[in-house]
Amino acid sequence: MSDVVVGVEEGVGRIHLNRPRAINALSAEMLGAITRAVTEFAEDPAIERVEVTGEGERGLCAGADIRQLRQWVVDGADPADFLGAEYRLNLAIARYPKPYRALMHGITMGGGMGLSAHGSDRIVTATSQLAMPETQIGFYPDVLVTWRMARMPDEVGTHLALTGDAVNAGDALWLGLADRAREEVPPPVLAADHAWITECYAGDDPVEIAGRLAEHEHPSARQAAATLRARCPLSVHVALAGVRRAATMTLEEVAEQDLRVGVAFALGPDFAEGVRAQLIDRDRDPHWSHGSLAEVTPSEVAAFFPAAVDPKR
Repeated sequence: MSDVVVGVEEGVGRIHLNRPRAINALSAEMLGAITRAVTEFAEDPAIERVEVTGEGERGLCAGADIRQLRQWVVDGADPADFLGAEYRLNLAIARYPKPYRALMHGITMGGGMGLSAHGSDRIVTATSQLAMPETQIGFYPDVLVTWRMARMPDEVGTHLALTGDAVNAGDALWLGLADRAREEVPPPVLAADHAWITECYAGDDPVEIAGRLAEHEHPSARQAAATLRARCPLSVHVALAGVRRAATMTLEEVAEQDLRVGVAFALGPDFAEGVRAQLIDRDRDPHWSHGSLAEVTPSEVAAFFPAAVDPKR
């Protein structure tokens, strides 16, 4: 069967991701099929709403097929073709003219968030785990989600963007990443205890943030410090800058920013190394281009952001 099963049932346009062995990771071909389906459904007066689901118990979607994206770069293809198609789809979902429902069961991360978090009816379950784990692979929290992270309460979005940590269904509802639950879900964790995030994540310097986390009395803060220092240093710096900028941007501007930044990371050494360490060799021992957060310079970070999308212009 196809990796994307498209059908219509009683006025509902159904898009079912059907690649369960890869937790429905989105290949370029899948992105094309989904884009064609949502476009046709939007234009068909017989379709009242759209529903997106994923095959298998493990989750809706683990993200984009980063193995494929890495291979594109190795083969000399333009990563803007892959990423541009993905971000245009994300924006189309956010601006969709009909009700758009996504069942965010299990692992819903990265590109899976792009397919679901921008919809009008986002449903979580007891198993939902939502995250943007891109700093773990030498990439950037993309798919327009920094727009939402920048608008989360009390710097929680900053924490999630930099660490890539996952949240459960209860926290997803609190953070505005979901609208309702299909069943009884676990209580929120961060909503009940996040004062340490608010205290530590202020400002624009990841080095200072990591230092405050490491010195904080809360054990979750010290764990977050260790997590930040294990992530790709350049990714952490650029993620923070991206979230800060997204606070004053439109979704369209964030899509433009994501494409510029995403292509730059895809062509850089850290993304290739992160995918190697996590998914190819699986040694979980990436050797980043910078040895620590302190080694990243402001000029390196600024180079990712063109003046054309400068929120201060």
